[in-house]
Amino acid sequence: MNIVHPDQAVELAPGVHWIGALDPHLRRFDIILSTANGTSYNAYLVRGEHGVAVIDTVKEGFADDFFRRLESVARYDEITTIVLNHLEPDHSGALPELLRRAPNARVYLSVRAQMMLKALLKPSAGVAPPEYTPVTTGDTIDLGGRTLAFFHTPYLHWPDTQCTWLVEEGMLFSGDVFGCHYCDPRLFNDRVGDFRFSFEYYYAHIMRPFRAHVLDALELLDPLDIRLIAPAHGPILRHRPRDYLARYREMATPRLALDTDAQGEKTLAVFYLSAYGNTRSMAEAIAVGAERIAGVRVSLFDLEGGETAHFIDLIEAADGLAFGSPTLNGDAAPPIWSLLSSLTTVNVKGKFGAAFGSYGWSGEAVRLIEDRLRGLKLRVPVEGLRLKLVPDAAELDACRTLGETLARHLVGEAMPRELDMASL
Repeated sequence: MNIVHPDQAVELAPGVHWIGALDPHLRRFDIILSTANGTSYNAYLVRGEHGVAVIDTVKEGFADDFFRRLESVARYDEITTIVLNHLEPDHSGALPELLRRAPNARVYLSVRAQMMLKALLKPSAGVAPPEYTPVTTGDTIDLGGRTLAFFHTPYLHWPDTQCTWLVEEGMLFSGDVFGCHYCDPRLFNDRVGDFRFSFEYYYAHIMRPFRAHVLDALELLDPLDIRLIAPAHGPILRHRPRDYLARYREMATPRLALDTDAQGEKTLAVFYLSAYGNTRSMAEAIAVGAERIAGVRVSLFDLEGGETAHFIDLIEAADGLAFGSPTLNGDAAPPIWSLLSSLTTVNVKGKFGAAFGSYGWSGEAVRLIEDRLRGLKLRVPVEGLRLKLVPDAAELDACRTLGETLARHLVGEAMPRELDMASL
């Protein structure tokens, strides 16, 4: 097995090296991400006739590895350029010390990263603010025989993120996009172990909430003649690199919306739990009411019969979402909260939402669900419906009206709301 030498940079092309660090024993990243294989903090060095560029650094605790590898291929007085594709601490941890060692280097970063740089290099960091230049798509740096071009790719996965393109070598230094938390000292995708799960897990938890931005970035990067992708984490993608762009496009395209998109339909997904059948009766009546409106397809899902993780694709594709729960000990049922908490990995902003439920004593569940929907940036145009115990005929008719009104919002036929000023 060929592995990375602890003190040596790894050549990607003549004058282009990986100078990152390996963290094989990490098992949880940023609290929420699990990794069975650790991660890598990838940084790179590009040598031109007029100077040397360093692209990103590493997490602070791994700075010694970074500097040893850097020193194996360059002197600090040769460094003219420091490119920061993303300022999260796992990429910028060694920056203050690099600036001390290479004081003549100029920093290049995205327009959105300027305030982050100032926050990162506070006086307490013990380093003077560097000379920096904000860049965006179309800007370039001439290193002498080597050209770095920039592509603005915001929200992949922070507002400041960008990609850097080494024109002459066809290399894309992509930042977090196309990366994953997978550490293997063989470093290249055609030599490491099977990292497909890690690649897709990383997309699902880091990039998926920004699906629209992923598609925008793919449109920007697709025309490039990419021969190698050098991400900020995980294997360097030198074998069939365009396959990874294609896989991102597949993952970013909602699969479950294809049938309804083709027919011009809007979709409403109704999720519920029911202790004694009362909330289920409400859900069924809401579905009947919504289906009165042409162009709306309704799906009902009993959360007692399935794991909530299976519904994420459905939610991402749906235009409207309704959640029903009885009130149990002054709260909604736990599976409802499990499903709602999983929506942080999906872009639900702007979707229509509603809440409903039966209760015996206090009925807090509906209001709590509504608050959570608003916190997730859903639009909640219809006041939630809570009914005591068994719904009668008139109350079921109110459920049908709720479903119909929500469906009218989905197709753009809703009447303006009349506000009761006494309730404000």
